[in-house]
Amino acid sequence: MDGMQTHYSCVMITGASSGLGEEFAKQLAGSVDRMVLVARRVARLDQIAGVIRDQYPQTAVMVMAADLSNASERVSLMEKVSEANFAPDFLINNAGLGDFGEFETADWESLEAMLRVNIEALTHLSHLALPEMKARGGGGILNVSSLASTLPIPDFAVYAATKAYVSSFSEALRIELADDSINVMSLCPGPVKTEFGEIARREGGSTGLPGNDFFYVPKQQVVSEAIRGFDKGKARVFPGLQVAAAGFLLGAAPIVLLRLIMGFRPRR
Repeated sequence: MDGMQTHYSCVMITGASSGLGEEFAKQLAGSVDRMVLVARRVARLDQIAGVIRDQYPQTAVMVMAADLSNASERVSLMEKVSEANFAPDFLINNAGLGDFGEFETADWESLEAMLRVNIEALTHLSHLALPEMKARGGGGILNVSSLASTLPIPDFAVYAATKAYVSSFSEALRIELADDSINVMSLCPGPVKTEFGEIARREGGSTGLPGNDFFYVPKQQVVSEAIRGFDKGKARVFPGLQVAAAGFLLGAAPIVLLRLIMGFRPRR
């Protein structure tokens, strides 16, 4: 992979044990001096780190196990990486959870964990990372949102709402940091074939998540387009032509029309 044109000294990737997070690590390896891989599954992180160290010995890799739904673990994580000289000047907030099914029948603990990871952790880590980025004179934050952020989705109500927050927060933070040489971008992919769908699906529930196979984009393409867009200073990237077209149309559609369209969703 080409990696980044803009040079960052240290990238931190959350949710790096699989899916888009793992792909970001693979594509950025070799184009950064240091890399922090964060997830709960430390054994999986060690495997990924080993491959990167073998292929890109010029990139130092630090593995950090953390439950990002826990505020104290987030603070401890940032303290440890700073002490080890691995404070990120490029933060990729990729970790996220989903839950597919009607809101009323959802398990509250699952919803609460999703809110904490998708919203709280992303916001908190950005807040913790910014002082050192500013002290260094610049940096970047890439927040993984979703095409789902553009519309309310019945049966995916809380997840879509968390991603609407991510996109809105990213846009506002980008404006705030424009004079500080800190780029902020939200990545809004459509469905991607990763472990996310399996985890989001409830036991005994539907075998598929909202969306059509037409909108699936390979994770390699999602990440490569994200990196290119970030290099160009884009505010938001919808990877894949079909997803980009959907994002444009949904963004322009009035809420009255979206309500009508989503009202025709398949029922259980």
